Amino acid sequence: MNDSDDDYLEVDEGIEENDLSFDKKGVARRTRKENQKQKTTANIALKGSNGGYSWEDEYHRSWDIVQEDEAGSLEGIVTGIMEAHKKRFLKNVTPFQRGIIRSMVLVIDFSKVMSEKDLRPNRAALTISNAIEFVNNFFDQNPISQLGIVLMRNGIATLVSEVSGNPNNHVEALRSIRRLEPTGDPSLQNAFEMARGLLLHTPSHSTREILMIFGALFTSDPGDIHTTIDSLVKEKIRVKIIGLTAQVAICKEICRRTNYGDDTLYAVILNEGHFKDLLLDAVTPLAISKSAQVEMRGFTLIKAGFPTRISEAIPSFCACHSKLIHGGYICPGCKSKVCMLPTVCPCCNLMLILSTHLARSYHHLFPLKLFQEVPLAESYISTNCFSCLTEFPQGMSESERSNSDNRAKKEFHTSSRYQCPDCNKHFCVDCDVFVHDVLHNCPGCGC
Repeated sequence: MNDSDDDYLEVDEGIEENDLSFDKKGVARRTRKENQKQKTTANIALKGSNGGYSWEDEYHRSWDIVQEDEAGSLEGIVTGIMEAHKKRFLKNVTPFQRGIIRSMVLVIDFSKVMSEKDLRPNRAALTISNAIEFVNNFFDQNPISQLGIVLMRNGIATLVSEVSGNPNNHVEALRSIRRLEPTGDPSLQNAFEMARGLLLHTPSHSTREILMIFGALFTSDPGDIHTTIDSLVKEKIRVKIIGLTAQVAICKEICRRTNYGDDTLYAVILNEGHFKDLLLDAVTPLAISKSAQVEMRGFTLIKAGFPTRISEAIPSFCACHSKLIHGGYICPGCKSKVCMLPTVCPCCNLMLILSTHLARSYHHLFPLKLFQEVPLAESYISTNCFSCLTEFPQGMSESERSNSDNRAKKEFHTSSRYQCPDCNKHFCVDCDVFVHDVLHNCPGCGC
């Protein structure tokens, strides 16, 4: 019988009878208990805190997270959610020169890799949902800007919606691509060339930006992508890329070259929440770098008109959509009627806006200062929120806070007061979030 490594068995004194097994030929084999123990230890290491695998620990059921306090109240959970929401505003509020009139093209990867389910329910569905939310936030914070959407699918770039200032058109276009199936390979060059063509005729006073959501680790291009990058740099188009998988060298190079050597605009998501935060960061206009300021020659005066709103008993056609509508806005330049604002007059190409649109864009240049949390004390100068008059919790002495019975109370953890650094008025966390997210002005001092 031929010898082989599998049939050979070296018997040690430490081998017990239970460690030996016999095959059909009667050849003794050693049962490797040590290997089995190692496999068992490795499987235990892969287990997460919830009994499943460790990579499944990120998913939490909503009914498992919510826990009542000793008094049976959910107030602590709601306060924690608002505190987490407030962390989004803890950023640099130093005034920078920014372009408040923006022209952006949103490029979405819809190749076959977007059908992966590492993001729930899958990459494509989550991307569309976040993109819809981004469009609404973008036009809420940038009402005089314009946006277009391009899709990467089957190695080509497809136009989803033209560059315009109507958020409803973009939202409807995004909802219509939900029934499409992610297929094919992505092409960065084709997507950038189409986006560059859409931004080619934008006015000089408007910033040109491309925001790309890229889920693949490769690109299938028909030519040299570095030629396209040179064109983007020459036309001063700034690119921001959000990666869904891992860092790609060409994406980092694109962001670095189109942003004057700054590669921080290329980021890879960590989880679903981080994905949404990266998209929300793109709502704020990019700061103009010193290199770009040197290239700028003076300032450009923008001609804009403030139309008058009219109400009509008999409907008439609008110049923008050729539809019969009651009322609308009259252009001060050519006296034609448009149905919605902000927009560009289709007859005289005059930008039509309202004063509120300028006010909502102005806060990017001079952001509201962050409110400071009032430290714990025995007594406070305020008993109610200055804005909504919500009653604040009373102060507690050091002895009361050290009592174990009071540790479950929120007075032990926070004062629930946030103070404006200019007027020193106290606000609750709900008003703090609302003031920085929507109002952008302090109700106490108006600054």
